[in-house]
Amino acid sequence: MNSSVEVTKKRAERKGKQATQDVKPWVRAFARFGYTAKGAIYVLLGALSLMAALGVGGKTTGSKGALETLAKQQYGNILLWLTAIGLIGYIVWRLIQLIKNPENKGIGSRIGYLLSGIMYGALAMKAFSILIGTLQSGGGSSGSSTKQSLTAKVLAQPMGQYVIMGVGGAIILYGLYEMYRGLTEKFKKQFNYSDMTKKEKSAVRKTGKLGLLSRGVVFGLIGYFFIQTAMRAQTSQALGLDAALSKLAEQPYGQWLLGIVSAGLLLFGIFQILKGKNRHLRLS
Repeated sequence: MNSSVEVTKKRAERKGKQATQDVKPWVRAFARFGYTAKGAIYVLLGALSLMAALGVGGKTTGSKGALETLAKQQYGNILLWLTAIGLIGYIVWRLIQLIKNPENKGIGSRIGYLLSGIMYGALAMKAFSILIGTLQSGGGSSGSSTKQSLTAKVLAQPMGQYVIMGVGGAIILYGLYEMYRGLTEKFKKQFNYSDMTKKEKSAVRKTGKLGLLSRGVVFGLIGYFFIQTAMRAQTSQALGLDAALSKLAEQPYGQWLLGIVSAGLLLFGIFQILKGKNRHLRLS
């Protein structure tokens, strides 16, 4: 019985490995570099928020704030160029998943790929805008935009409040799904375990579990803010990852909560970097 299970397991591993080898080298490079860039951003924002929780500097920030912080470091422009190119790679991989659907996912997952591509596309544009602003100003990042926010524009439309509430509800559901993936460890199916060391397998399990749980909590808070904004029609209400982390710090034992969630986001970044190295990549 055990030998039969082992044979089936090895057959599945060979099939996954063969499928990964069938991916064109440039596609594989784009995807792996993309996951690594995404992970680096989460490591940075997790570290900044954790430092803020510990009272040793840092700040509660979102992905865009992390890019701005990166630009201010020594060799920041070089690191930002690499991150921006990596994000483009991640977007390309998401589009391949959307169009080719190599893992035979349903319509919900494919819509998720599209939304993920759009979100990280906006982040890549932010990275390039910071680089352009730095070149034009001779250093430092460009100032914040004074344009009316997209949320305010939507709220001003008929049924706009319901649209924003729907967005908030969807974000909360996604947060719950991330927590479910973390608790059940379903994310392990995406990894090529046959080529991983025992330490890598342990690291994937731990960082994936804690990282997805923390990310789910943050998405839940962001969705809640969207719903509150819609109900109160307060267009000045802060939204996004930085607002969620700041709000967390304001709660009883907030610095402890912020520290735990920030450490989880940092671990999620490490998880993404490990995914860049070890994820199954297939096109058929």
